[in-house]
Amino acid sequence: MVESRHGGYFLRICAKRGFVRTSDVKNFVVAVVAVGGFSAILVATQREKQEAHPQITQVVSQSENHWLTDYKKAQEEAKSSNKFLLMEFTGSDWCGPCILLQREVFLSPEFQDYAKKNFVLLEVDFPRTKTQPQQVVVQNQELAYRYGISVFPSAIILNGEGKKVGELLGYDPGGGSKGYIEELEKARKR
Repeated sequence: MVESRHGGYFLRICAKRGFVRTSDVKNFVVAVVAVGGFSAILVATQREKQEAHPQITQVVSQSENHWLTDYKKAQEEAKSSNKFLLMEFTGSDWCGPCILLQREVFLSPEFQDYAKKNFVLLEVDFPRTKTQPQQVVVQNQELAYRYGISVFPSAIILNGEGKKVGELLGYDPGGGSKGYIEELEKARKR
């Protein structure tokens, strides 16, 4: 029979009348304790990762190249400077390949030199933990819908007139910044 200091009488009566079985109550208590303990471990592990690697969630702000977040402004700048617009669809604080792409490619001196000469950069971010102005959230959702984004990261290249001229889906970490620049060049020249 189920015994406890708090509510033991109630459980004994319920068990006696057949409303619950003793084994069901014990299993339920064990399950609740296990789930609670597992959840606490997950939260603690996530906090440790964030404390040990704060650069993962702050990588975008450390880039020397200026990533715009306003599509209209970026498109105008691309047109006036006769450059292509590189729209990077990312989940900057949750997408592993996006974070690797940022760290291994976008922060590299090779990419930064290449981008300055060829692109206006637009970050189209879908974060889970950081907040964005509502107009950016709506704009990003509209852009993802317009270009059929279903993979993160995705890069869409537009010419100065706003016509799509290329795309890169996903990120292959084996190529590094050199490989990514080569893929951008191919996409740009199609």
